Amino acid sequence: MQDNDSARFLALMTGICEYYGKEISKAVISLYWNGLKQFDYPAIEKAFWEHTQNPDTGQFMPKIADIMKMLQGRTTDQASIAWSKVDEAVRRVGTYRDVVFDDPLIHRVIQDMGGWIKLGTIDEKEWPFIERHFQTRYQGYKLRNDVPEYLPSLTGISNAQNAKEGFLKEEPVLLGNKEKAQQVLLGGNTNSVLQIN
Repeated sequence: MQDNDSARFLALMTGICEYYGKEISKAVISLYWNGLKQFDYPAIEKAFWEHTQNPDTGQFMPKIADIMKMLQGRTTDQASIAWSKVDEAVRRVGTYRDVVFDDPLIHRVIQDMGGWIKLGTIDEKEWPFIERHFQTRYQGYKLRNDVPEYLPSLTGISNAQNAKEGFLKEEPVLLGNKEKAQQVLLGGNTNSVLQIN
C-alpha cells in the first residue's frame, strides 16, 4: 500500500469492525497497516471480502494472518508451487545451465540442500523424498517470514567447469516471471555461504 491508501484502509478497517461488532483502536489499525502494507490496497480489500465469505472462518474478525493467508495462500501451497518450478526447471533446463528463479527462497533452499548441480544427480526414485525435503525447508523459511541471504544464480555444471578453466561464463536462464527473476539475480549475495545439511 501507498501512504495515499491510508484513508481507504481506515474506512475498510472501520467497516470490517462494524460488520463483526468490534471496536478497534488506532494502535490496532496501525498494526494491521504495518502487517499488510507490502500488498496493494485492492488485493487487501478483496482478501477481507473473501474472508467474510469463508464458511469456515468468516464468522470471526480476521487477524492479519488470516488476510495474509488469503493473499498468499497457505505455506504448504506456496511450497508446492515453488517445488513445481524446481521440478520443471530440472526437467526442462537441466543442471548444466545456471538458473535464476523468480523466488529467492527457492535459491536458498536449493543452496541448503547442496546446490543446483547436486540436485541434478538425484535418482528419480529419490525424487519424492527430495520434494518433501524441499517443501519442508521452504515452509520453514515462509513460516518465519524470513528471506535469508541467497546466491544470485544457481551454478550449473557448464559454468562450474568454465570457472575452473578460466573461460567466460554463460548467462543464466531466468525462470518464471522474468522481471522478478532479474530482481532475484540483482538481490543475491555472491558471498553467501553454501550450507549442506
